[in-house]
Parts: sequence; structure tokens; C-alpha cells
Amino acid sequence: MKFVSKLYTTLIYLFLYAPIFVLILFSFNNSSTMSRSVFSGFSLRWYRQLFEDRLILVALRNTLLIAVLAAVVSTVLGTIGAIGINSLKGKWARRTAMNITNLPMVNPEIVTGVSMMLLFVIAMRMLNTDLGMGSLMIAHITFCLPYVIMSVRPKLLQMDAHLYEAAQDLGCTPVQAFFKVVLPQILPGIITGAIMAFTLSIDDFVISYFTSGTTQTLPIYIYSMTRKRISPEINALSTVLFAVILALLFIVNVRQSGSSAKTARLQDAAEEGEV
Repeated sequence: MKFVSKLYTTLIYLFLYAPIFVLILFSFNNSSTMSRSVFSGFSLRWYRQLFEDRLILVALRNTLLIAVLAAVVSTVLGTIGAIGINSLKGKWARRTAMNITNLPMVNPEIVTGVSMMLLFVIAMRMLNTDLGMGSLMIAHITFCLPYVIMSVRPKLLQMDAHLYEAAQDLGCTPVQAFFKVVLPQILPGIITGAIMAFTLSIDDFVISYFTSGTTQTLPIYIYSMTRKRISPEINALSTVLFAVILALLFIVNVRQSGSSAKTARLQDAAEEGEV
């Protein structure tokens, strides 16, 4: 039975990751005919060509700029939103607020993208301008916000609800109590939310496609490359993106594991103290 279970698990992982391994392998292909099925030897030529392509570098710059700004703004707004939801009186009000907040995460991306495009088109006509970096930025901040709130709120729930009031009783002003007592408690959740927002922004294609106008991001540029003969540069580009996303997810998991272990140690210490 154990053999069948291991075989089943191996096949599942093989099914999930075999295409990615093939893509990574052919990003190092030395073929001069842009072959997608014959491996002719190891080479970094497609990586060199990738970073000499001006259009790709412009798309990369746009993607990173939008991802960093969207992560910063959505983290600030999401943290404020999580604190606001947590301070609502009554479970019904908090549950309703969280359900409304979570709705964009379960809504199909294409519906979100089309609805945002319609809204931006109306707004841009009134402002006599076009879709571009501004609309892209607002769209990315909007769909990143729920993920930040989802990351920060569990930390607020874990925190002792009376710490903020206790800090004020000991002489802190409300601002000092927040930055010296509340913020360190929820900081792991804030960092996790920021990394998630950055990752989601880099990875997004559907919503960006509808709200970008003529502005190119990496996912949109890759899609435009697939309309013609696919260059092995796209394999190199996809490998770089996969490595970046994998590294960020690894950091998030390590931080969450460290936070859980720290919480467990504190609980054990508290129980030993009571004994």
C-alpha cells in the first residue's frame, strides 16, 4: 500500500513539474535553429540575447516598478484595513467585512479585468487621458489588497487584545503604542503580505492585459511572443521568472515556519511558567 501511495505521489509531482523542467532544460539549448524538440548542447546564448533585447528590458522595468509600488501601497492600505476590520464591534460586522474583502480573490480574474477596464475607460475619458501605467498601478493595488489583509489579520487575532491599551496606560501615546507594541507583533504578517503582493503583481497577466493600454509588462510581452514563432528567449525568460517566484515563496514559507516555531516556544514557556 505504501508503494502505491509513493508511486501515486511521484506521478502527481511528475505531472505538475515535468513541463517546467523541460522548459528550463531547453532554455540552455545551444540550437541555432530555434528547435523546441532537439537538445543540441548546453549554452547561455538565449540568456545573453534575452538581456540584450531592449523591448524585454523595458517590459521588465515596467513589471518591477509596478510590482514594487503595488506591493508598498497595498501593504500600507491592507494593514490599515486589517486593523480597521479587527476593531469592528461584533462578530457579524467583522465576518461581513472579511467576506466582502475576500470576494475579489474568488471572483474570476477575467471578470475583474473587464470590469476594471470599463471603469478606467470611463474615468480616463473624463480626465482626457488613456490607459497606461496609472491604470495598471491602481488595478494591481486593488487585487493585491485582499491578500495583504488576509496575511495581516491572523497576526492581529493572535495578539493580546489588551496590549495596545496597556501600552497607553503605561504612558505611550496612541502613535507610540502602535509603532512600539502593535507593529512588532504583526510585522511577520505584513512582510508576508508584501511578498505575496509583489509575487502576484509580477505574475499577473489577465487583469494587466485589460488595463494596460499600450504599456508592456513581462506577462503581456510573453503572450505577444507566442503569437508568432516562439524564440528560445521565452524559455530563458520563463526560467528567470520561475526562479524569482520560487525564491520569494521559499522566503515566505521559511518566515511562516519561523513564526510558528516562535509562537510554539512562547506558548511552551508560558505553560511552564504557570506550572
